[in-house]
Amino acid sequence: MWRPHDSKYQTSQWYTGYGEIQQEEDRRSFTVTATYTLKAEVKIVQGVLDPTNPILVDLYRERGRCISIIDQTIDQLYGEALRHYFQVHEIPLELKVCRAWESDKTPEMVHKLLHFLGKEGCDVSRNEPVLVIGGGVLSDVAGLACALQHRRTPYVMIGTSIVAALDAGPSPRTCVNGELFKNSIGVYHPPVLTLVDRSFFRTLPTGHVRNGMAEIIKMAVTDDRELFELLEQYGADLIETHFATVSANPELEKIADEVIYRALYAYMKHEGTNMFETYQDRPHAYGHTWSPRFEPVAKLMHGHAVTIGMAFGATLAQKLDWIGTEERDRIINLCRSLGLSVYHPILEDTDLMLAGQKNMRRKRGQGGLWAPLPHGGIGSCDYAQEVSPELLHNAIKEHKAICSQFPDGGAGEQMYLSDLGLE
Repeated sequence: MWRPHDSKYQTSQWYTGYGEIQQEEDRRSFTVTATYTLKAEVKIVQGVLDPTNPILVDLYRERGRCISIIDQTIDQLYGEALRHYFQVHEIPLELKVCRAWESDKTPEMVHKLLHFLGKEGCDVSRNEPVLVIGGGVLSDVAGLACALQHRRTPYVMIGTSIVAALDAGPSPRTCVNGELFKNSIGVYHPPVLTLVDRSFFRTLPTGHVRNGMAEIIKMAVTDDRELFELLEQYGADLIETHFATVSANPELEKIADEVIYRALYAYMKHEGTNMFETYQDRPHAYGHTWSPRFEPVAKLMHGHAVTIGMAFGATLAQKLDWIGTEERDRIINLCRSLGLSVYHPILEDTDLMLAGQKNMRRKRGQGGLWAPLPHGGIGSCDYAQEVSPELLHNAIKEHKAICSQFPDGGAGEQMYLSDLGLE
């Protein structure tokens, strides 16, 4: 029978659960079934650090303080505004400033954050949401630290990059990198609240803006044809203007908000409702099947690795007769029009590609490879359960031939970690 719990004993307002325990008649065994329910909210806001904006005040005033982890670059740009916000409202702020490069995405980094959150530091409680402000790397490592502290400490995410705001930030997947496989160590622990404020994009290097566009393209290709068409028409302008934050253009501001909302909704429609990856039909894994293996080897920016995976996936989908040549070319051309990579010689390392495929099959269970690819037109997808070595080799060969026609061979702008000083 179900064993109800009184809400007055609830650990925090975002998590609930129920359980059933069933005895066998012989009274020698019993079965326990439990459910865990969480509430995760995503809000698009403007001026989150403006003292007149009540969102953070309403959340932290009743708790008497705010514990926050912030990226050191963001602290240099926005730390004064953050401190002023809480000073105005007389809320004590306990702040941990840390570097968050791709090379910092390690278990050691998580241990440092746990020291800050634990008894030796702030001694955060299980119902006290940590405020995390930064990019995708920080969202992953700080989210993992919160998941481990007290086994589940809530956190609020303010993503300051496009990857963090629209993908890694609201995602339940917190993680660090394995030795040769990206994001291979982690747990499922989403922020209880994600605040998306595109005004932070104004101070991003253009290479980071471009890098983040990959996560929007993947949702456009697999789930939202209208979003794809908006990117075809306005994508270059959004990169140039940092999502309409560096110049006043009311029409482009509306387009930017629409693109952000559509990308977030399409992503969380699948990711948020499949919070613990209990099902493998995940459109947002498009471009992420082979790239986790070749990205760290080639030292690519994440967005460029993903668009290489998406472009190759489009060629593979065309060979499977899932899409036509015209749709394949539209996907590749959209990536190229935004300065993103569509090819790298690392793809020709078939042993590496097959090893990545083997790793992904193992990760995603016994149902096959489950590689999402466009199917039936732009805006929808299906999942390749088997990609034989022969098919993989032929698709790589054909994709290389397609990209060799481009003057740059399919390379992108600022495609390597070293291009932006993130090694």
